[in-house]
Amino acid sequence: MTRLAAAFAKGPALVTFVTAGDPTAEATPAILDALVEGGADVIELGMPFTDPMADGPAIQAANLRSLGAGTRTADILSIAAGFRQRHPDVPLVLMGYANPMTIRGPEWFAAECARAGVDGVICVDIPAEEDAALGPPLRAKGIDLVRLATPTTDTARLPAVLEGASGFLYYVSVAGITGLQQAATDTIEAAVSRLKAGTDLPVAVGFGVRTPEQAAAIARVADGVVVGSAIVDALAKAGGNPEAGRALVAILAGAVREARVGVTA
Repeated sequence: MTRLAAAFAKGPALVTFVTAGDPTAEATPAILDALVEGGADVIELGMPFTDPMADGPAIQAANLRSLGAGTRTADILSIAAGFRQRHPDVPLVLMGYANPMTIRGPEWFAAECARAGVDGVICVDIPAEEDAALGPPLRAKGIDLVRLATPTTDTARLPAVLEGASGFLYYVSVAGITGLQQAATDTIEAAVSRLKAGTDLPVAVGFGVRTPEQAAAIARVADGVVVGSAIVDALAKAGGNPEAGRALVAILAGAVREARVGVTA
């Protein structure tokens, strides 16, 4: 069983996102450790990019802080490798955009991810129909390519999204950018049911999840809850103090775990 499969097998998983290099590459390992200590089941590590088109103000600002601090792909891979040494059982997924992942060639990127112990990759701006741009080298190295489904992913397109997908399916619950909007729970439940009818992959729901109440409500109907902007915001307001991330994640993890055993949060 892969690390990702094991994380989702426990019940609804809390998936947490932060941007690598925010506020600095040197500060990121302690932040990641704090997320694990708080109870994160899966870590998404964002690769900073100059034009993060799917992200709202909080993560856009984190990208700018990271790039301003000089974060490079080599730093991100080093952070990932260090994380894997410290946390051999916690899944780590890199999330970002095509340019940093493919500029040196997808084979190079896949090999470096494998060397660093990365479990999965989410590439926001390579659609399923262009899988050849990144998918085959990742799969050859045993790295999951996590695909995105959205409210506009209809029944006709869903098979293309699922073809070659692995690890989990990331349901973007709003037709918009991260952190601002939020979908109604009944809408999410209907969407998750539709997606699960077409795949055995776990379905994790993200974009717009900020509170423990939202996390618990989603955990009751999905296999995972993804929280990013709220954590990035909390860390930014605390000047990058890892304790801010640990404290928020502990609250979110408690809500998800109460939902996991059927207790009202």
